[in-house]
Amino acid sequence: MTVQTQTSLPTPPIRALNRQMIVILDFGSQYSELIARRIRETQVYSEVLSYRTSVEQIQRINPKGIILSGGPNSVYDPRAPQCDPQIFHMGIPILGVCYGMQLMVQQLGGNVEKAERGEYGKAALFIDDPTDLFTNVDNGNTMWMSHADSCLALPEGFEILAHTNNTRCAAIANHERKLYGVQFHPEVVHSIGGIALIRNFVYHICDAEPTWTTEAFVEESIREIRAKVGDQRVLLALSGGVDSSTLAFLLHKAIGDQLTCMFIDQGFMRKGEPESLIEMFEGQFHIHVKYIEARDRFIKAIEGVTDPEVKRKRIGHEFIRVFEEESKRLGPFDYLAQGTLYPDVIESADTNMDPKTGERVAVKIKSHHNVGGLPKDLQFKLIEPLRKLFKDEVRKLGRSIGLPEEIVQRHPFPGPGLAIRILGEVTADKLNILRDADFVVRDEIRQRGIYHDFWQAFAVLLPIRSVGVMGDQRTYAHPVVLRFITSEDGMTADWSRVSYDLLEAISNRIVNEVKGVNRVVYDITSKPPGTIEWE
Repeated sequence: MTVQTQTSLPTPPIRALNRQMIVILDFGSQYSELIARRIRETQVYSEVLSYRTSVEQIQRINPKGIILSGGPNSVYDPRAPQCDPQIFHMGIPILGVCYGMQLMVQQLGGNVEKAERGEYGKAALFIDDPTDLFTNVDNGNTMWMSHADSCLALPEGFEILAHTNNTRCAAIANHERKLYGVQFHPEVVHSIGGIALIRNFVYHICDAEPTWTTEAFVEESIREIRAKVGDQRVLLALSGGVDSSTLAFLLHKAIGDQLTCMFIDQGFMRKGEPESLIEMFEGQFHIHVKYIEARDRFIKAIEGVTDPEVKRKRIGHEFIRVFEEESKRLGPFDYLAQGTLYPDVIESADTNMDPKTGERVAVKIKSHHNVGGLPKDLQFKLIEPLRKLFKDEVRKLGRSIGLPEEIVQRHPFPGPGLAIRILGEVTADKLNILRDADFVVRDEIRQRGIYHDFWQAFAVLLPIRSVGVMGDQRTYAHPVVLRFITSEDGMTADWSRVSYDLLEAISNRIVNEVKGVNRVVYDITSKPPGTIEWE
C-alpha cells in the first residue's frame, strides 16, 4: 500500500552511514534495477540515480564506482539523454553498459553510428584481453546483445577488450583511467559469465568491500527506528504478505509494544489465512494485531461490478475508508509504517525523465496497482525501513529475523485478493467456490513438496457455465482455470510444464470437493502476451 500523508519523514538513505557503494546512472534501461540487484548480490551496496545527477552530487556520495546503464535511445539523437561529461574526469572507475558505453565513447571524442546490422539476443563473445574486466570469464561465452548502433572509432587511450562476429568493439577499456565499456548486458541471466564480469568491476577495479549484509542492515535499521520513533506509537497495515510481515517483525524487534498492526479482513483472502495470520502474530510471536472484520461492506462495495479496474478502485477506496475509521478509533498514532520497497522508490523518483520533453526515456514493463493515498488530515509521519531493499533482500531479511518460512516463501498475492481472480461480478457464493478450489491447488503442491517450484500457482473462476455429468445427473456449473507460473521477478513469466498426474489429482479433487464446479482447464499462456493474473 502506498499512501500520502501530511508529514513525510523518509528513512535516511544508507549512504548517510558511510557505506561503500556503486552508483548506477539510469538512462532509461529496463535493466537498471537488475544491475543494482546484481551488484548487491556481491554484498556491495548500490543505488540507481538519474542520469542528470551532477558531478557535485556524485562527489558528495563518494561512490567506489559508477555504472552507466543501457537505454532505448541513440547517442547521436538530438534528445538523447546525456550525463555530465565531467564524471569521466573524477578519477572514479566507470563501466558503461550498451548505451552507457556508446555515450562514454561519444563524449570522450570517439564515433558512434548506426550499425550496418543490429545485434539482438545471444552472441558468442571472443575475449582479446583476458585481464581486469575479463578475469575468470571464459572465452566464447554467450552474452546478451540488444543494440542497433556501434562504436566505429574509439577515444584516445582506449583499446578493444572483446569482440563478437558482428561487433568489433564488444568491450573496451582505458586501463589507466579505469574507464570500461561493454556492448552487451552482463546483468541478465542469459549472459554466461556476466556476474563474474560484474564482480571483477566491483571488487578488483573499484576495490569495494562486501559490507552490504543482512546482519548489518538489521543492526542499522533498529538503531534508526529507535532514534526516530523514540517512545511514540507506530501503526502498520498488515496484509500477511512478506513485505508487511517482515516490516512488522523488524519494527517489533526495535520498539516492541509501541507497534500496533491493523489487519483488515476484506473477505478476499484465501481459505484459513486470516485465522492463521492472527494466531501466528498474536499467539506465537506476541505482536499486537487489531483484527477488523469488514467482509460484508467490501462485498457490498463491489456489488454488480464486472470491470476489473473498477473493482480495484472500489476495493482501494473502501480500504481507505476502513483504515481511516479504525485508525482514529484506535489512535492516536504518531507514525505510519509502510512497506515501500526500492523498486517503488525508483518508479516514483522520476529518475529517467527527459528534461526537454518531460517524457520518460523508457517504457516500464510493469505498473504498480497500489491502494492509493490516505486522507491528508490523518496526522501521520511516515516510516519506511525497507525502502532501500529489493524483494529478494526482504525475503533474506525476514528469514534472518525469524519470520516463518511459510510467509517468507509465500507466493505473491494481489492486493484485491480473490476478487480479481473471479472474472465478472463477485458474490459471496463465488468467493466460497474459488476459496475451496484454491485450497485444493495449494494443498496438492504442498503435499508433494513442490510449492516452492512455482512463482505462483492458483485458480481462477470464470463467469460462465458449462454442461457436465456427475452421478448420471446433468450438471450446469462453473469451470475453474489453473494457473501455474515460473518467473524470476514477475516482470516476465512462463507457464509451468507440470505433470499430468498433478493436473489429474487437482482436477479430480476440485470437481468432487468443490460444489459448483464441473470442469477444470489449464492456462498455457506466458507473460507476455498474457499477464500473470487474469484481471
